[in-house]
Amino acid sequence: MRLFQSILLSLASLTVLAACSNSTPTTSSTPTTTAAKPVETSKASSSPSMATSEAKNTTSKQGGQVIESAGFHLELVTVPEESGIHIDFFLQKSDNHEAVPDAKVTAQVQLPDGTKQNLDLKYDAEGKHYAVLLPSKASGEYKVAVLSDVKGEKVNGRFSFKKYRTYATRKKR
Repeated sequence: MRLFQSILLSLASLTVLAACSNSTPTTSSTPTTTAAKPVETSKASSSPSMATSEAKNTTSKQGGQVIESAGFHLELVTVPEESGIHIDFFLQKSDNHEAVPDAKVTAQVQLPDGTKQNLDLKYDAEGKHYAVLLPSKASGEYKVAVLSDVKGEKVNGRFSFKKYRTYATRKKR
Protein backbone atom coordinates (compact mmCIF):
# COMPACT_ATOMS: atom_id res chain seq x y z
CA MET A 1 0.00 0.00 0.00
CA ARG A 2 2.84 2.40 0.83
CA LEU A 3 4.49 1.70 -2.49
CA PHE A 4 1.23 2.53 -4.29
CA GLN A 5 0.91 5.84 -2.37
CA SER A 6 4.52 6.75 -3.16
CA ILE A 7 3.98 6.10 -6.86
CA LEU A 8 0.79 8.22 -6.90
CA LEU A 9 2.57 11.06 -5.10
CA SER A 10 5.48 10.91 -7.55
CA LEU A 11 3.14 10.96 -10.55
CA ALA A 12 1.22 13.93 -9.15
CA SER A 13 4.47 15.83 -8.55
CA LEU A 14 5.69 15.12 -12.07
CA THR A 15 2.40 16.30 -13.54
CA VAL A 16 2.62 19.61 -11.67
CA LEU A 17 6.26 20.10 -12.67
CA ALA A 18 5.48 19.35 -16.31
CA ALA A 19 2.61 21.84 -16.32
CA CYS A 20 4.81 24.55 -14.81
CA SER A 21 7.70 23.96 -17.19
CA ASN A 22 5.45 24.23 -20.27
CA SER A 23 4.66 27.88 -19.60
CA THR A 24 7.64 29.66 -21.11
CA PRO A 25 7.59 33.46 -21.46
CA THR A 26 7.47 34.79 -24.97
CA THR A 27 8.41 38.07 -26.53
CA SER A 28 7.21 39.50 -29.76
CA SER A 29 7.49 42.64 -31.80
CA THR A 30 3.72 43.08 -31.83
CA PRO A 31 2.07 45.27 -29.19
CA THR A 32 1.40 43.47 -25.95
CA THR A 33 -1.91 44.14 -24.25
CA THR A 34 -2.84 42.50 -20.99
CA ALA A 35 -5.67 43.06 -18.59
CA ALA A 36 -6.22 43.29 -14.88
CA LYS A 37 -9.64 42.99 -13.27
CA PRO A 38 -10.47 44.53 -9.91
CA VAL A 39 -11.94 43.10 -6.77
CA GLU A 40 -14.74 45.34 -5.53
CA THR A 41 -13.60 47.56 -2.70
CA SER A 42 -14.96 50.66 -1.07
CA LYS A 43 -12.33 52.77 -2.80
CA ALA A 44 -11.22 53.10 -6.41
CA SER A 45 -8.15 50.91 -5.91
CA SER A 46 -8.34 47.24 -6.78
CA SER A 47 -6.49 43.96 -7.01
CA PRO A 48 -5.29 42.37 -10.25
CA SER A 49 -6.07 39.09 -11.93
CA MET A 50 -4.29 37.41 -14.82
CA ALA A 51 -5.89 37.78 -18.24
CA THR A 52 -3.46 36.24 -20.69
CA SER A 53 -0.92 33.46 -20.51
CA GLU A 54 1.80 35.92 -21.47
CA ALA A 55 1.31 38.19 -18.48
CA LYS A 56 1.78 37.47 -14.82
CA ASN A 57 0.74 39.56 -11.87
CA THR A 58 3.01 40.29 -8.97
CA THR A 59 2.77 42.08 -5.70
CA SER A 60 1.80 45.71 -5.89
CA LYS A 61 4.46 48.20 -4.82
CA GLN A 62 2.06 51.18 -4.77
CA GLY A 63 -1.24 49.53 -3.80
CA GLY A 64 -2.70 49.34 -7.30
CA GLN A 65 -3.39 46.83 -10.04
CA VAL A 66 -0.24 45.15 -11.42
CA ILE A 67 0.64 43.49 -14.70
CA GLU A 68 4.07 42.05 -15.57
CA SER A 69 4.35 41.79 -19.34
CA ALA A 70 6.96 41.95 -22.11
CA GLY A 71 9.74 42.81 -19.66
CA PHE A 72 7.80 45.64 -17.98
CA HIS A 73 6.03 46.16 -14.66
CA LEU A 74 2.77 48.11 -15.15
CA GLU A 75 0.88 49.41 -12.13
CA LEU A 76 -2.25 51.55 -12.07
CA VAL A 77 -3.31 53.43 -8.94
CA THR A 78 -6.55 55.46 -8.85
CA VAL A 79 -7.55 57.90 -6.12
CA PRO A 80 -10.87 59.77 -6.00
CA GLU A 81 -10.44 63.50 -5.41
CA GLU A 82 -12.77 66.48 -5.11
CA SER A 83 -12.29 67.47 -8.77
CA GLY A 84 -12.19 63.97 -10.30
CA ILE A 85 -10.07 60.83 -10.21
CA HIS A 86 -6.30 61.04 -9.93
CA ILE A 87 -4.60 58.35 -12.05
CA ASP A 88 -1.01 57.29 -11.32
CA PHE A 89 0.67 54.87 -13.73
CA PHE A 90 3.99 53.26 -12.85
CA LEU A 91 5.93 52.01 -15.87
CA GLN A 92 9.04 50.13 -14.79
CA LYS A 93 11.45 47.54 -16.12
CA SER A 94 10.47 44.12 -14.74
CA ASP A 95 13.96 42.96 -13.76
CA ASN A 96 14.88 45.80 -11.40
CA HIS A 97 11.71 47.95 -11.22
CA GLU A 98 13.63 50.92 -12.57
CA ALA A 99 11.30 53.70 -13.72
CA VAL A 100 11.00 54.33 -17.48
CA PRO A 101 10.87 58.15 -17.75
CA ASP A 102 10.97 58.65 -21.50
CA ALA A 103 7.81 56.90 -22.71
CA LYS A 104 4.75 58.34 -24.40
CA VAL A 105 1.79 57.24 -22.26
CA THR A 106 -1.89 57.67 -23.09
CA ALA A 107 -4.95 56.43 -21.20
CA GLN A 108 -8.14 55.58 -23.06
CA VAL A 109 -10.87 55.68 -20.42
CA GLN A 110 -14.41 54.42 -20.79
CA LEU A 111 -16.64 56.15 -18.24
CA PRO A 112 -19.54 54.36 -16.48
CA ASP A 113 -22.03 55.93 -18.94
CA GLY A 114 -20.09 54.48 -21.91
CA THR A 115 -18.49 57.71 -23.12
CA LYS A 116 -14.75 57.66 -23.79
CA GLN A 117 -11.93 60.06 -23.01
CA ASN A 118 -8.31 60.05 -24.14
CA LEU A 119 -5.81 61.44 -21.65
CA ASP A 120 -2.08 62.10 -22.06
CA LEU A 121 -0.16 61.20 -18.92
CA LYS A 122 2.78 63.39 -17.94
CA TYR A 123 5.90 62.06 -16.23
CA ASP A 124 6.38 63.15 -12.61
CA ALA A 125 10.15 62.92 -12.05
CA GLU A 126 9.86 63.27 -8.27
CA GLY A 127 7.34 60.42 -7.96
CA LYS A 128 8.91 58.43 -10.81
CA HIS A 129 5.54 57.75 -12.45
CA TYR A 130 3.07 59.10 -15.01
CA ALA A 131 -0.02 60.99 -13.80
CA VAL A 132 -3.19 62.69 -14.94
CA LEU A 133 -6.47 63.90 -13.45
CA LEU A 134 -9.60 62.36 -14.97
CA PRO A 135 -12.27 65.06 -14.63
CA SER A 136 -15.14 62.72 -13.76
CA LYS A 137 -17.17 62.33 -10.62
CA ALA A 138 -19.50 59.60 -11.92
CA SER A 139 -20.00 56.47 -9.84
CA GLY A 140 -19.63 53.07 -11.47
CA GLU A 141 -17.11 50.98 -13.38
CA TYR A 142 -14.32 52.64 -15.37
CA LYS A 143 -12.34 50.73 -17.99
CA VAL A 144 -8.83 51.97 -18.75
CA ALA A 145 -6.50 50.99 -21.59
CA VAL A 146 -3.02 52.40 -20.97
CA LEU A 147 -1.00 52.67 -24.18
CA SER A 148 2.75 53.14 -23.74
CA ASP A 149 5.40 53.67 -26.38
CA VAL A 150 8.88 52.97 -25.02
CA LYS A 151 11.40 53.85 -27.75
CA GLY A 152 9.17 52.31 -30.42
CA GLU A 153 8.12 49.28 -28.35
CA LYS A 154 4.40 49.14 -27.57
CA VAL A 155 3.58 48.14 -23.99
CA ASN A 156 -0.14 48.23 -23.28
CA GLY A 157 -2.28 47.21 -20.33
CA ARG A 158 -6.00 47.02 -19.60
CA PHE A 159 -7.35 47.84 -16.18
CA SER A 160 -10.70 48.58 -14.61
CA PHE A 161 -11.84 50.07 -11.33
CA LYS A 162 -15.04 51.08 -9.60
CA LYS A 163 -15.77 54.43 -8.08
CA TYR A 164 -18.46 54.42 -5.47
CA ARG A 165 -20.84 57.24 -4.79
CA THR A 166 -19.75 59.42 -1.92
CA TYR A 167 -22.23 61.22 0.25
CA ALA A 168 -21.65 64.77 1.43
CA THR A 169 -22.20 65.42 5.09
CA ARG A 170 -25.42 67.19 5.94
CA LYS A 171 -25.35 70.65 7.39
CA LYS A 172 -27.09 71.00 10.74
CA ARG A 173 -29.96 73.50 10.82
